[in-house]
Amino acid sequence: MAKEKYTMIHCNPFLLFDGNCAEAMTFYHSCLGGELSLSKLADTPMKDMFSPEKHERIINAKLKSGTLEIAATDWMASPAFLPVRGNMSAIFIIGEGYDALKEVFDKLSRDCEKERFQDLHDLPFGIYGQFYDRYGVQWIFKGDKRK
Repeated sequence: MAKEKYTMIHCNPFLLFDGNCAEAMTFYHSCLGGELSLSKLADTPMKDMFSPEKHERIINAKLKSGTLEIAATDWMASPAFLPVRGNMSAIFIIGEGYDALKEVFDKLSRDCEKERFQDLHDLPFGIYGQFYDRYGVQWIFKGDKRK
């Protein structure tokens, strides 16, 4: 049997909320159990990239219960892009190495919507990129920091 090519990449649901991420993820935690972590934008090095009224929003939420993992954030793109039902969920691709992520990112983003495209780039928490593919599906990529 051939070895799988992308063994260091996995996929989780990613949810976007409009200011009520902590409330929603706390509710899911009460239903599913497990471990919940919530990080406010104000508590990260990224706070200077956003206006002060967004600083109390959740920039990163993660619920892990057994093999179930849900990642989430509060919407940070307004007013440029407003949250609308249908664009508040995404396929979240997590990987360990830039090269493997970049290969998959480039294949999936071919002919994607350019208006909201963010190529893979370095942020304080690691590698990040996102796009809406040619079918309207949102993809969000996150990887470990480059060494």
